[in-house]
Amino acid sequence: MTAVPLMNIRAQYEALERELLSAAKRVLSSGKYINGEEGRQFEKELAAFTNTRYAVSTANGTDALILALHACGVGRGDEVITSPFTFFASAEAIARVGATPVFADIDDKTFNLDPEKTAEKITVKTKAIIPVHLFGQPAEMDAFLALARKHHLYVIEDACQALGAEYKAQPAGGIADAGCFSFFPTKNLGGFGDGGMVVTNNPEVAEKVRLLALHGSRKKYFHETIGYNSRLDEIQAAVLRIKLKYITEWNNRRREKAAIYSEELQGLDLNLPAELPHVRHVYHLFVLQSKKRQGLGKFLQKKGIATGHYYPRPLHLQTAFASLGYQEGDLPVAEAASQCSLALPLFPELAEADQMKVIQAIREFHSQ
Repeated sequence: MTAVPLMNIRAQYEALERELLSAAKRVLSSGKYINGEEGRQFEKELAAFTNTRYAVSTANGTDALILALHACGVGRGDEVITSPFTFFASAEAIARVGATPVFADIDDKTFNLDPEKTAEKITVKTKAIIPVHLFGQPAEMDAFLALARKHHLYVIEDACQALGAEYKAQPAGGIADAGCFSFFPTKNLGGFGDGGMVVTNNPEVAEKVRLLALHGSRKKYFHETIGYNSRLDEIQAAVLRIKLKYITEWNNRRREKAAIYSEELQGLDLNLPAELPHVRHVYHLFVLQSKKRQGLGKFLQKKGIATGHYYPRPLHLQTAFASLGYQEGDLPVAEAASQCSLALPLFPELAEADQMKVIQAIREFHSQ
């Protein structure tokens, strides 16, 4: 039986092998592996892609979040509100700058951070909000920006899963005070290792991120502040520049395959992803909700079909945040979603026949 993987990053390499090897060879022969022309050009190209004035590359997406928070002045004694239903880094970054993560519950249709629940969590200590564009669908940015204006807060978009997504025709990541991206290999735009980027229209934020990312130094061996070592290497930048040319095409393919799933799985006892009419979802993951998640996952596994469980334990119940005092039942929508979520195979190169295997297997499970 031919296995159907959840994602296949090797397929992209095989399709672009000649271009990618040429780019890597160009960098290797240049002798310039850090802070070179490839990185500078990639920053310009990503700024243009996200319709922002500035883009500053980082070593990974987690660092992008940390540096954006630091650049906005978030630190000890501050609170930052974010989603409990996302990858750990969204809250980890808040803790890393010395601030306290505050979790608000999520919307039961999009599973993005709920603006109304967020408003209930704002206190005099709140300094920022980090809405996560979960699985590739932008959060309700107008509502978060309105809260920010009312309470004088920063808004930092965690767009690590959403490069190419749009909210009311605005590119994800380029809407708020700063936006953060990850180029981890499995992302829609993935490198051959770690990588990240902060985009912004604020020159002060951009300057501070760049300063912090280079050990707090503008001039070699002269350091203005305690910074970080967070740089995107030249080979990654060169690879990502090539892949950026294809990202819109790849995202369109993701959307087409997501539409097939949504159409073919209608009528089954499943909650399928709900794409809002004013957003462009790029389906980093196609995640459905099933009350029989565990049984369905095991059934698909026996058929040679890989699935993913995103995310099995919400962040407010993670051991790392036990000191915050959250209990089961505090954020019921996120807790329910964590038990029922199942990701299906989805990537631009997913063959039609393989996708139909997935669909037929899910139908078979529900016919038992």
